[in-house]
Amino acid sequence: MCVTVTRDVDADFLALPLRAVADAALSAARTAGAQHADVRVHRVLTQSIRLRDGVVQAVSDGDEIGVAVRVIVDGTWGFASHAEVSPDVAAALARQAVEVAKALRSLNRDPVTLADEPVYADATWVSPYLEDPFATPTADKVALLVDYSGRLQAADGVDHVTASVLQVKEQTFYADLAGSSITQQRVRLHPEFEATAVDKSAGSFESMRTLAPPVGRGWEYLGAQSTWNWGDELAQIPEWLAEKTKAPTVEAGPTDLVIDPTNLWLTIHESIGHATEYDRAIGYEAAYAGTSFATPDKLGTLKYGTPLMHVTADRNEEHGLASVGFDDDGVASQRWDLVADGTLVGYQLDRVFAPRLGLTRSNGCSYADSAHHVPIQRMANVSLSPDPSTDTSTADLISRVENGIYVVGDKSWSIDMQRYNFQFTGQRFFKIRDGKLDGQVRDVAYQATTTDFWGSMEAVGGESTWRLQGAFNCGKAQPGQVAAVSHGCPSALFRGVNILNTRSEAQQ
Repeated sequence: MCVTVTRDVDADFLALPLRAVADAALSAARTAGAQHADVRVHRVLTQSIRLRDGVVQAVSDGDEIGVAVRVIVDGTWGFASHAEVSPDVAAALARQAVEVAKALRSLNRDPVTLADEPVYADATWVSPYLEDPFATPTADKVALLVDYSGRLQAADGVDHVTASVLQVKEQTFYADLAGSSITQQRVRLHPEFEATAVDKSAGSFESMRTLAPPVGRGWEYLGAQSTWNWGDELAQIPEWLAEKTKAPTVEAGPTDLVIDPTNLWLTIHESIGHATEYDRAIGYEAAYAGTSFATPDKLGTLKYGTPLMHVTADRNEEHGLASVGFDDDGVASQRWDLVADGTLVGYQLDRVFAPRLGLTRSNGCSYADSAHHVPIQRMANVSLSPDPSTDTSTADLISRVENGIYVVGDKSWSIDMQRYNFQFTGQRFFKIRDGKLDGQVRDVAYQATTTDFWGSMEAVGGESTWRLQGAFNCGKAQPGQVAAVSHGCPSALFRGVNILNTRSEAQQ
């Protein structure tokens, strides 16, 4: 079992002139006429390591830092940023941001009003992790990836193995005219191993990768203290891959599905997470991946799914990729309902959108991925709750199916511009016959509309089946921004979902 410890913000970030930068920017903004101003010093450290067949292909390190200043002048935003972290630069940025707001004021037909938020003076938050991945020698990390790759490559039937790990440390200092001053640091890690089998005679190949999710943890996630059983999964992947290469193709048509959390999380992300972003729901965000069918006129009445469906948004989930102490509006993190008893009851909001929905407080969903990007409304950790009444296992759900499919692991996906019509594939699919698994099938995709799909959910697993999955690369906005987000869910049983045969579909 992995335990967590309390850590401090790195000394080299704290050594920056954070207070002086904030004081200079806020004073200049006030003098120039801003009614609101906030300053953000934002640093993002990254390292990416990639191997193919046990040989290092690339090791890249990144260190981006900068100062961002936002202001509101007569209900209009202004923004400016720079890579140099100094008081003089910060003051100049504040004046520039005010000039931007004044220039845009005549074009603004929707004056900005911010929801109130308490002041948080000298607040600090650090994500829980044991081993700082940036303090672990790169040679040690490469050696572990080589070891894990070798275990896969030594197995019969495995022709190629890729391995990668992406690590991120994000540090921010936020201050505003109201008096808040907040320092934060969070770490996240995304390891992945994939085995490929090549059929040279047929000119085809199949692949299978680990299902370990990206997490808000340190390097301990890959070592002996990991909460993920790397040894067992690496040993089983060659067997699953060999079975997949010989599996029969699926029969298309309505089919009962038991979907594992390693697959269901992505359906939650696309059909619930993005659909309940309030900026999409009101059409404010439209150019990048569309709007949402779940519009505000349906709040409190839209039947999203069966009464078993309870979906929460949470910025506090331990080790969640979207977990923070405070968002980029200076709002303390919270947990709230999006869907309760199958009905749409909430949205994800920042301080601008909360008043538009008639709420007095934001639920803390503002985030920018860089000092050089404006904070926008981003996704919290959106999760489907397990059955609170009984600890139904995945095996119990499978036992209820006479003829169906058990879906494991995510792969490709597609969803329309209103987050309504979709299809998803997976890593592996097991035929269910008379309540038991009966070997793999291939070429599977499940297709539905959002409300039909969640309306077909007959049962959810108990707490023991709940897993936290997620992604590093959720994209939004123009210019594009990337955010990391987790989604927890149990296994779940769905009745009569339409199955496509992807091989047949590709030939049409």
